[in-house]
Amino acid sequence: MFTREDRLRKRSEFIHLSKTGRSVQNSEFIVLFSTGQNHRSRLGVTVTKRVGNAVTRNRIKRLFREYFRSNRENVGAYLDINIIAKKEAAGLTSAKTFTSLESLFKKVERYCVC
Repeated sequence: MFTREDRLRKRSEFIHLSKTGRSVQNSEFIVLFSTGQNHRSRLGVTVTKRVGNAVTRNRIKRLFREYFRSNRENVGAYLDINIIAKKEAAGLTSAKTFTSLESLFKKVERYCVC
């Protein structure tokens, strides 16, 4: 389940994460992350209009949330994470999206001081 407590919701949280967090990226996504103040990992999703129409953007957001929900325990610490989709993400299948996110989250685990 992906509840309200599992999300970054306020603009100030996104800004704080972009200023103080670390980032990893590949050709499709950027992941910003920082240790969180809560007792759980939280996810923020950013998909701009550059990526595609509303149907495409909502599909990408659903895939992000599903990946995070099913792989949350693989993140070693309590992190605030923002996943930003690049334009190249629009044409990916769900399997390629999950593979790409998996490689990024492995990088996050390496950078994370747990």
